[in-house]
Formats: sequence, C-alpha cells, structure tokens
Amino acid sequence: MLDVCLLGCGGMMPLPYRWLTSLMMRLNGSSVLIDCGEGTQIAIKEKGWSFKPIDVICITHFHGDHISGLPGLLLTMGNSERTEPLTMIGPKGLSHVVGALRVIAQELPFEIRFIEISGGEQTFDMGGYLIDAFRVKHNVPCYGYSLRVPRIGRFDVERAKAQEIPQRYWGILQSGETIEEDGHVWTPDMVLGPDRKGIKVTYCTDTRPSDLIAESAAGADLFICEGMYGEPDKLKKAKEFKHMTMYEAAQLAQRADVGEMWLTHYSPSLNHPEQYLDEVRKIFPRTKCGKDRKSVELDFPE
Repeated sequence: MLDVCLLGCGGMMPLPYRWLTSLMMRLNGSSVLIDCGEGTQIAIKEKGWSFKPIDVICITHFHGDHISGLPGLLLTMGNSERTEPLTMIGPKGLSHVVGALRVIAQELPFEIRFIEISGGEQTFDMGGYLIDAFRVKHNVPCYGYSLRVPRIGRFDVERAKAQEIPQRYWGILQSGETIEEDGHVWTPDMVLGPDRKGIKVTYCTDTRPSDLIAESAAGADLFICEGMYGEPDKLKKAKEFKHMTMYEAAQLAQRADVGEMWLTHYSPSLNHPEQYLDEVRKIFPRTKCGKDRKSVELDFPE
C-alpha cells in the first residue's frame, strides 16, 4: 500500500490557508518527499507523519518556493536521531545548491548522497520502488517525477510441480531470486506469470505542457499536476512565465489516461480554485482540486 499526501498546494509563496506545494509518500516504512518549500515541516506535522523515515528527497528545480525549507527539515531530521544515509535527487548542481543552503545546517548525524539527473529522462531503482525523472519546460532546469511500485506475476503452482522444483524454494523464486543446486538452475520466470499492474503516481509542476509529460504520466493511478491559473484570461501569463493553466493540465491528464488528477501549485491570487472545476472536468472528468493534506491510500488492484 502506498500512502500519498499532498502536503501543500500553493505556488510562489505560502499563505495562511495554503502551504507551498510538496508531496510525501510512504511505502513499507520508507518515505519519499518531493520538493521542500518554506513551511513543509509544519505541513508534515499537521499531517501527523514523521520526519525520521524520509529516505529520499526529490527536488524539481531550484526556485525558492520548492527548496527553501530544506535546511530546517534536515536539522529536524538530525534531531530525530536519524543516522541512516539520505538520498537526494535533482537537477545538475544539486550538491552545490544544497551545500550552500547547509551553511545554516552544517552538523548532521547522517550522510547525504546526491544523485544529479543527466539527460531528459532517468530511472532510479530505490529497492522496492522506482523513481522516474523526466525533464519539463520551465525557465530553469526542472523535472517531474513518477514513483512506481512494480508487482510481479502470480506464482504458478502447477508449473512448479511439473518442473519438480522443491517446495522449499517456491517462496525464494517468488521473491525474484534464482536458485542453483546440484546442477539444477531454477529462475523466477519458470514459475511466475507476466508482471501485474503495479502502482504509479506522477508529480509535475512549474512547466508548460509537453509530449514527454503525457508519456511519463501514462496510465498513472494518480497524476498531481500544476494548475496555476483557472482564469481563462491567464493563458498569456502562463506562457510567459512557463506555467500551466488548469485546462492545459486536464488535457495532459486526458492524453495520459490517468486514473485521477489532482491540481496543485495555485497562484497566490487564485483564492477559490474549485470555482473553475466544472469547466476543467469537461476536459477531464476525473479531476479534483488539490488542497493541503489531501491524502489517499493506493493499493494493488485485485
């Protein structure tokens, strides 16, 4: 089961009723955080989740509303007695930017391992789940992310018996390991069916629409996408500053055929995003307005 929480849904600046956009996901005792703007710690506390199990932090880009909360969060993680290494993923220059921010957070009881993304797309195997990074169209290098939880095929008992595989090895093969014994080699593909549908969440913000976004989000159970403007007359401004309207986000969701879309990264001037939802749903009916601490539990389909 994957727990998903949109900690905040604001863009540019935190507001008394809206924290900056940040996403946190929990899987099997491990947590992934995407972006860490000012106020992210408060949003996590409001949700009631813990800082200590955050094992991966993905940064979309280096604008302040997406990274300025990082020094305080790192200090809090250190104060929670965390000693395990922390992995950080982001655009080139990540280690330099974080190093500069750490002038006020120098002493940490854990190591930070930096992964700087190269190229337009890159996939990282985090053990138990995969993180796909894909380049988007902003006025600085910026990436969207998909978190995928794969699911292996069903174990075929009859095939295992027909090949006289000892039952004591069935569980090992089902976990994906190969077994060699007395000249015999048994591999998982000998007893497993085709991979089944897993879980996929795609997060994308601060960008103009692109084919790569639609391709990267294809088939996602949940697509969390920037809808900075709802006013129809804001398209020109969205183009100028490399952002998206709610309607453009809906078109991407339709193309990607996602299960559901949550809008996020609202302009500070957008006080009531829900007032535009009816028009957006004419393009993609399964659209919802993101809000602080909006959460869902995603599980494998039966």
